[in-house]
Amino acid sequence: MEIPAAFARPLRLRPAGGRGGLLAAAVLALSALLAQAPAAAAKPLKLLTFGDSLIHGYGLPADETFPAQLEATLRAEGLDITVINGGNSGDTTAAGRARLDWALSDDPDLVLVTLGGNDMLRGLEPAETYRNLDAILSRLEAEGLPVLLTGMLAQRNLGAEYAAEFDAVFPRLAEEHDVAFYPFFLDGVALRPDLNQPDGLHPNGAGVAVIVEAILPALRPLIEAAGARGPDG
Repeated sequence: MEIPAAFARPLRLRPAGGRGGLLAAAVLALSALLAQAPAAAAKPLKLLTFGDSLIHGYGLPADETFPAQLEATLRAEGLDITVINGGNSGDTTAAGRARLDWALSDDPDLVLVTLGGNDMLRGLEPAETYRNLDAILSRLEAEGLPVLLTGMLAQRNLGAEYAAEFDAVFPRLAEEHDVAFYPFFLDGVALRPDLNQPDGLHPNGAGVAVIVEAILPALRPLIEAAGARGPDG
């Protein structure tokens, strides 16, 4: 079928003097801006490390804390990730529960939870530790956030009964909430003078490096599932 000559002619915009001309000019200007605009860069994945002094980095320079060393290690692997230091020295599980809303204001993509050590050092009832961590994990679940829960072990001088009850809190919670679990945050570091500060409770920089290396296999699947990418996508 032959196309009528009126439809075969190329489209011509009206002169800029009329309303049609103004609209056409605006469309052309917008098209030019869109053509020149770079593609929006993907935002770094945000990992919230939420806990007590073991996360906050008691006694350590800022670049030797657990969040800082973890971020440096992950970025060295080519992952575009920001690790948020959500630690507060001295926090019990109750204190952590009370400030969880504030910590979540950073809008993380996944969360590592390390709390309970101060409950144990104060001899608090394991049932209380359970209730607080249960509430924290329930809130994170409601937010749809992947979680790695790290466990803590009681000092044996607190008695066998207390130690057994306290130690059992963490694997029980991990199973009930179906979250990833790392059994003992201080694994490979506890009771080693060369990897701890003089108080014998807090890791030094070398101790933190050991923890980061040991915990990565438990953390990597969550990071990959959350969509961490290298800088080039």
